[in-house]
Amino acid sequence: MINNDVLRSIRYMLDLSDGKVVEIIHLADADFPVGKADVQGFLRKDDEADYLECSDRVLAHFLDGLVIHCRGRDDSRPPRPVEKRVTNNVVLKKLRVAFELKDVDMHQAFADAGFPISKPELTALFRQPGHKNFRLCGDQLLRNFLKGLTLRVRGQ
Repeated sequence: MINNDVLRSIRYMLDLSDGKVVEIIHLADADFPVGKADVQGFLRKDDEADYLECSDRVLAHFLDGLVIHCRGRDDSRPPRPVEKRVTNNVVLKKLRVAFELKDVDMHQAFADAGFPISKPELTALFRQPGHKNFRLCGDQLLRNFLKGLTLRVRGQ
């Protein structure tokens, strides 16, 4: 899925202002060079003027900041390195951690979106890429998860 679409979906889900998105990005790294104007560019449609492509680094910082925003910072552990490549599987994992979702919650989010998946399909999404049962998370799968999670967070 396009990083800009993921950012837009999460922003809508949590009803975040542009300034709050910048704050969340800075939770992961206070020195990361992103401002309110950049976020506004990320949120524009790709055919509009001033559109900016959301890079993997920006989305990775946002997702890491979202985990800190939702769960708090754990000072007993060293900060995790920022993902260099953000795939749909990484987005799914970060959202699962941020919202403290169990398997049952994940299945319910998919079911709420009208896209139920089996238990083996779900666990395959969270395996390491080298594992024989690893499965890539497709755009449709992530889109439906975001839709179901939005229904859960914002209410029916």
